[in-house]
Amino acid sequence: MDEEAAKTKIIETLQKKKGKSKFYLKDFYKMFPDEKSRKIKNLVNKMVGEGTLEYWSSGSTTLIGLKGAGKQHAGEGED
Repeated sequence: MDEEAAKTKIIETLQKKKGKSKFYLKDFYKMFPDEKSRKIKNLVNKMVGEGTLEYWSSGSTTLIGLKGAGKQHAGEGED
């Protein structure tokens, strides 16, 4: 798996999803069905560290989305 191509695919896929801005980790696994889940998890974590993606937690569930996207982001006063 080419890491840069995978990052581009993740960003493009998330941007195309209308009406949805936060995703479960398993949704990222579905984008790359031939890759091991651990590899995808590490890539998502790396993208969070780079500031491309961000985690959002409801307290019981952790979701992942593009940094700065979605209704919750503006409503919570996050940076």
